[in-house]
Amino acid sequence: MTAPWQPLLDWWFGPPATALEVASVRQGLWFGKRAEQDREARERFGALLEQALKGGLEDWAHSPPGWLALILLLDQLPRMVLRDSGRAYAGDLRAQALVERGLAQGWDRQVPAIARVFVYLVFEHAEDLALQVRAVQLFRDLRAEAPAAEQSLFDGYLDYAERHRQVIARFGRFPHRNALLDRRSTAEELGFLQEPGSGF
Repeated sequence: MTAPWQPLLDWWFGPPATALEVASVRQGLWFGKRAEQDREARERFGALLEQALKGGLEDWAHSPPGWLALILLLDQLPRMVLRDSGRAYAGDLRAQALVERGLAQGWDRQVPAIARVFVYLVFEHAEDLALQVRAVQLFRDLRAEAPAAEQSLFDGYLDYAERHRQVIARFGRFPHRNALLDRRSTAEELGFLQEPGSGF
C-alpha cells in the first residue's frame, strides 16, 4: 500500500537519481513561477495543504519520508498554491518546528542529499537571524559532503542561503513580503526593492 505522502514526494523529486540528475529535471518546478505548475499543485495537493495548514497530518511526521513530505506541504506548496498572498507564508512556523524535531533525530541524514535542500530551505525562509545562520551552516555542510561532480550544484544553494542571511541581517525581515503581509516598508527597504534579485 502506497504511503499517503508518496505521491507528493514523487511529484517533487521524480524517480531516484543523483542530485544533479534530479535537479536538472526538477529545477523549473522548484524555482520557476509558472501558472500551470501552481495550478497542478493546487489540484493535486490543495486539500492536503489545507489540512496541513490547520495543524493536521501530524501522523506523517513519524518517519523521515513523511516528515519530509509534510515539510514540503508547509513550506514549498503554499508558495505555489497561495502565491502572491500573505497566506503563502502561513506554514512557515510549523515547518520550522518540524525541521527542529527532525534535525534532533538526524532525519535529514536519512533522506537524499537533494531532499535535504528543502529541509534546510525552511530555515532560509525564516525571518530570524539565528535560523538564517543555521541555514548557512547546514548548506555549507551539505556542500562539503557532496561528490566533486555535484559541488557546483550545492555551491548555488549555499550562495542563496548566504544572500538570504544578508537580507535578514540587514533588515530583520524580507522586504519583498511587506506588501503581502500589510507591513509598511521603510525608505531603505523601498530602495533595496529596486535592486535586481531583491525578491529572490
